[in-house]
Amino acid sequence: MPRLPNDCFSSPEDMISVEQARALITEKTGRIADTEFVELQNSGDRVLAEDIYSSFDIPPADNSAVDGYAFLHADYTAQQDRAFNVAGRSAAGEPYLGELSEGYCVKIFTGASVPVRCDSIAMIEDVTEAADTIVLPAGLALGSNRRHAGEDLKTGALVLKSGTKLRPQEVGQLASMGHHKVPVFRRIKVALLSTGDELENPGDNLPYGSIYDSNRYMLLQLLKKYGCDVKDYGIIRDTFDTLRDAISDAAANTDLVITSGGVSMGDEDHVKAAVEAAGDLHFWRIAIKPGRPLALGQVGGTAFVGLPGNPVAALVCAIQFVKPLIARLSGETFPKDPFALSGKAAFSMKKKTGRREWLRGRYTCNENGVGKIEKFSSEGSGLISSLVWSNGLIELKEDTSTINQGDNLRFFPYSELFE
Repeated sequence: MPRLPNDCFSSPEDMISVEQARALITEKTGRIADTEFVELQNSGDRVLAEDIYSSFDIPPADNSAVDGYAFLHADYTAQQDRAFNVAGRSAAGEPYLGELSEGYCVKIFTGASVPVRCDSIAMIEDVTEAADTIVLPAGLALGSNRRHAGEDLKTGALVLKSGTKLRPQEVGQLASMGHHKVPVFRRIKVALLSTGDELENPGDNLPYGSIYDSNRYMLLQLLKKYGCDVKDYGIIRDTFDTLRDAISDAAANTDLVITSGGVSMGDEDHVKAAVEAAGDLHFWRIAIKPGRPLALGQVGGTAFVGLPGNPVAALVCAIQFVKPLIARLSGETFPKDPFALSGKAAFSMKKKTGRREWLRGRYTCNENGVGKIEKFSSEGSGLISSLVWSNGLIELKEDTSTINQGDNLRFFPYSELFE
């Protein structure tokens, strides 16, 4: 299995933009996951490991788009009274196999194979029916209501490329081709650690000066949404030896190690030294808010990401930078850019230029379908309540300095960012 080189995350010392950071992730990382086969029903949200070609036409035969009568258009144009005898019926799974003579048609149902010597279909509601004869309406075009063999897929066509993340529609396409097992890349194994002597697990006693660990639980759910196999290493106390040993053990057993908190330069922040003792660490100075320099490195061939300790900054940095990293490590070649909504600002503010900012926002539509975007009342990075209140992130570009009420804004729903 391929691993990452130890200088993978080295970066320029200057401040870099969001686009530069994402480009570096794409450039410096690649797939590390092995291939495995899974049952089709378990393939959703997995990344396809091989190109898939169609081995036959889909649909395999011409079929009817409606309930009605199948006939030969040349007979139709040759008969002034447009009257036909009914030779039989063709239903889905029960095709008509007889040979038709001139002036005969076949009653047909939606999805049924079109009989030999038929090339057009009249809708049943437009046909005058008698006991064994029918009269077709005037004005029917050649090929009416007929679906052609191979209309969806031709034999030999490239259907899905390796690196495609399988959504319900791709799974349906694979099912239509008869695939019951699917070659996919193995899920990325991620170790998740929280650091800090002040942290306690929910349900434990909370001594004075302590707080409950929220980041680990929040990030655990996010990583599961990103298709990762997550191993929870719990809370690691802030000592050099403890952190070094925990990070080394996590790196030996997973593909990516993620910590939150403890990556600053204070006396009680030992993550930097612990990672450097076990491997290599680099700080990317990215022009963003919220979020301090993002810590990226390697311990052996395992990637390491040190997220900020403030919950909002941790979540935003994970969305913006860990998500594309996971996509690369997982072998995903065509990650989907999140869909942005457009709406009118329901607030005014000043912003420092030169950096990308993401505000916690709430998007609503009025009765005319016009989007309104509100922002949370405070920009504090420790306010988890702001994440609960919001339903997405407002993106402010680097050159933005002022937002006035009514300005057009870009808004990214969490439903897109968490996908």
